[in-house]
Amino acid sequence: MLSIKDYNFKDKKVLVRCDFNVPMEDNKIMDDFRIQKILPTIKYLKNAGAKIILLSHLGRPDNKNQKFGLKPIISKLEEFLKQPIKFSNETVGGKAKKETEKLKTGEILLLENLRFYKGEEENDEKFAKSLAELGEAYVNDAFAVCHRNHASIVALPRLLPHFAGLQLEKEVESLLRISKTPKKPLTVIIGGAEIESEIKAIEKFLEFSDHILFGGRVANILLRVKGICIGKPWPKNEVCELIKKMDLTANKIHLPVDVLASPDKSGQVYIRESGAGSVRKEEEALDIGKETIAMFSEIIKNSQTIFWSGGLGYFENEKFSHGTIEIAKVIAQKNDCFKVAGGGDTVRVLRECNVLDKFSFVSTGGTAMLSFLAGEKLPGLEALD
Repeated sequence: MLSIKDYNFKDKKVLVRCDFNVPMEDNKIMDDFRIQKILPTIKYLKNAGAKIILLSHLGRPDNKNQKFGLKPIISKLEEFLKQPIKFSNETVGGKAKKETEKLKTGEILLLENLRFYKGEEENDEKFAKSLAELGEAYVNDAFAVCHRNHASIVALPRLLPHFAGLQLEKEVESLLRISKTPKKPLTVIIGGAEIESEIKAIEKFLEFSDHILFGGRVANILLRVKGICIGKPWPKNEVCELIKKMDLTANKIHLPVDVLASPDKSGQVYIRESGAGSVRKEEEALDIGKETIAMFSEIIKNSQTIFWSGGLGYFENEKFSHGTIEIAKVIAQKNDCFKVAGGGDTVRVLRECNVLDKFSFVSTGGTAMLSFLAGEKLPGLEALD
């Protein structure tokens, strides 16, 4: 991939694919992590004399539902960049083109949500050409959506000189360091709720990691499918078949030995400490227990490379956040290793534990990150080749 450092952007209109798909409530941004990560690329292009046109999606809107409009992003960008941000409520067409043509060197224009147009998710060539007419070069700094076969990710870069943004470069470099050249021992920590998106990565981790620590809903499912415990939940059939093929007795795999169990996630009925094999059929393991925390901590302390994705319990409820917080603290205190974390929920965990800056690198990706580590080809990266 060519870097933005490999091109002269002076007076060029540059389409920058960002990822402003941030959590929102009542038009307020709840977490600006992804916005912060695009700032170095925007500042670089501004200093290079570019005219900057920002592209992004937000959520999965039906038609042009203003609940998913990008206008609330402007105030946050202006706060960080200390300059006015122009906005077009159209993404393509005559009005959008007029706005781009009025841009002066160093000015920034944000276009409305790409997914307000069906052509985006359909990877429509005509829609991509309409976008290409607005600029003279393309920069992708939205690693988190590089697994999507969408027009602004795949078709658009092939129509213009195309480059990788600064954050996207760091993503690739850091994740390759995990999957290709890790300093051993390498410990992988997998939690969260979405085993469907993690199962392929888990299979790959079994090949090159020294230890895999499981927590969260992922651990519950592994324990249940293997018949170690009878609690809930139960995954889809295809996931079950993949799990059954995995050797969960391998020395490198570490499942919880004790948990906090409850019949509901509020914890109001009751919470009890239990061995992993003693969870009742009406219960769910909602946090790792003391023995598991001690076991995981010892492995982490002896690691040279650490990768973490997903909370180790139902972190949203303070009653079940202890295990995740304790493991976050152990990792944060270890300064002599390369530490990478990623995924929206993981970023939230690290931020709330106040250890975000204790990691060597924090990825903006979730599914894209895991797909990359699983060795899958990402369409967005292929398009930049």
